[in-house]
Parts: sequence; structure tokens; C-alpha cells
Amino acid sequence: MVAAEPLPPPVRTFGSAHPLAFYILRRIAVALAVLGLVSVLVFAATQVLPGDAADTILGRSGTAAQKAELRRELGLDRPLLEQYSSWIRGVLHGDLGRSQSSQQPVTTFISGRLSNSMTLALVAMIVLFVISVVLGVIAGIRRGHALDHAISGTSLALIALPEFVTGAILAVVFGVYLAWLPPTSIVLSGSSPLYHPSILFLPVLTLCFAGSAYIIRMLRAGVAKEMTSDYVQALRLNGIPEHRVIVRHALRNSLAPTVQVFALTVQWLIGGIVVVETVFSYPGLGQGFVQAVEARDIAVVQSMTLLIAAIYILINLVADVVVILLVPKLRTSL
Repeated sequence: MVAAEPLPPPVRTFGSAHPLAFYILRRIAVALAVLGLVSVLVFAATQVLPGDAADTILGRSGTAAQKAELRRELGLDRPLLEQYSSWIRGVLHGDLGRSQSSQQPVTTFISGRLSNSMTLALVAMIVLFVISVVLGVIAGIRRGHALDHAISGTSLALIALPEFVTGAILAVVFGVYLAWLPPTSIVLSGSSPLYHPSILFLPVLTLCFAGSAYIIRMLRAGVAKEMTSDYVQALRLNGIPEHRVIVRHALRNSLAPTVQVFALTVQWLIGGIVVVETVFSYPGLGQGFVQAVEARDIAVVQSMTLLIAAIYILINLVADVVVILLVPKLRTSL
């Protein structure tokens, strides 16, 4: 009897050996492709804006010859493809060009405002997450009770209010009528908003009011469903303390779908910062973006829009990876 030859070991490709790493690399490649497409759309959109930096700088008093000369100096008279290629090459090398209205480097214009916006966004995200989780869990475990109705009703009411309305109401009530907090959030040049936390209170509260409702409702539904499941009843019968049942089991299993909602809320929050910073005169990216659009400062508008798009894409990527880490069965499909 001839012994069977042993089968050769299976060939392990990079994707099979490291499915999660391969998935992340694939998502990064897709994200870069999307960002490239966004750069084309951003450049095309800025070209259809009425007027340009020359019109804004010289105004109505400038003659046609003066405006033509200024456009030549700013490079606005070059072919569009040449302008786009020059801009992208600069972006890839970390050179975003110069502001056409202030003539300072765009990186200098953005850096200080980016720090202020990131501070506001991070503080708002932390407060938003804590408030949403606490209220969502309370509403979920108290489903059908008065406290659940109060939390759910309030969250529904907050969804209906735009950010500028909520911000204006808070500024009038707490900043003007009660005079507890500054109605505007002015940050001195070279200073950090964290040195004056009172100026962050109203902008953060505005963002949390508008953004927490979706997370609260999603988490409430997930926790309520988990609390009535068979395995939770089994854990209780085995004498597991109630707080461990809620935190280590019901809450953990409810977080996976909530992560996607939280990521979408954070994306909305980045867009909402534009409105909130304008309402409270907060010197961040949002206020700078509005000023750049008004001044037809194309270099600043293009760079800030591309930066915001990159942040959006990064948040999506991180959210997808976190969901896979939270739900082990999803990793089997990679």
C-alpha cells in the first residue's frame, strides 16, 4: 500500500494572513482615491464662484487694467489645468500657497484656527459622548417610564432646532439676560481657549444639544433590546450584579451600531462648527472659511475644504475599524 503524499501547506497570502490589516490598507487606498476626486470637485466648485480675489481686493474703484494686472500677479489668468496641477503639487509637498487677500501663507492662516477648532471639537465630542451614553443608558433601562419619556421627548425637540437657533437662544439667555457666560467666544491671538474655559461653554453646549439626540435614541433602543434578551436574564439568575450586566454586556453589545451613528454625528459636528463659530465669533476654521468665501480667497477656500473632507474620510475609516473590533463575528467576513 502506497502511502499518500502529504499535502503541501496552504499558501497564505497577505490578505488571508492579516485580514484586518489588509482591510485597513484597502480602505486607506479607497479613501485616498475619494480624496483625489474631492480635490477635483473642490477646485471646479471654486472656479464658478462669482468674482475673484482681484474684484474683492480692488473693489469697484479698480479699473479693468488694474484687475487684469492683479490677476496676473496672483496667477488667476493661467489655464485651469495648470492652476489645479500647481495647487495639488503644493498640497502634496505641504505648501498650500498664499492667501490672496492677506498675502500670508495659507498654512499660517489655517494653523492657529485649526488649533482652536480642534480644541472646540474635542471638548464637544467628549461631552457629547458622555452625555449621550449616560442619558441613552438611563432611558434604555427605564424604558416606558416617565424619565424615559422626558429624555426621548427632549431629544426629539432638540433635533428640530437648527444650530444657529439654539446658539442664539443660549447666547441671549445665558450671555445677555442672566450674564452668567460671555455671549461671544473671542480668543486672543497666541492664547488657547482652554485658558478661558468659560468661552467654550456655550459653543460646546450648542453642539451637544443638536448632536446628542440621535446617539441617545440609538443607544436607548439598543440597551432596551439587550435588557430584555435571554442571556441578560440568565446573567441575573446567576447572581451577576446589575451594574455589571448593564456595563459589561448590555452596553457593550449596544455600542457597535451606535459607533456608526456617533461617527456620523461627529461628521455633522464638524460641519456644525462652521455655524457655531460664526454665531459666537469663535476664531476657528469655520469662521475663517466664511471670511475666505466672502473675500473670494480661493487658495484658502480650497485648502480648508480639502482639509475638512480629509477629516470626514478619516472619521469614517476609524469608525469602520472600531465596529469590526467591537463585533468579532464581523472579522470572519473580511
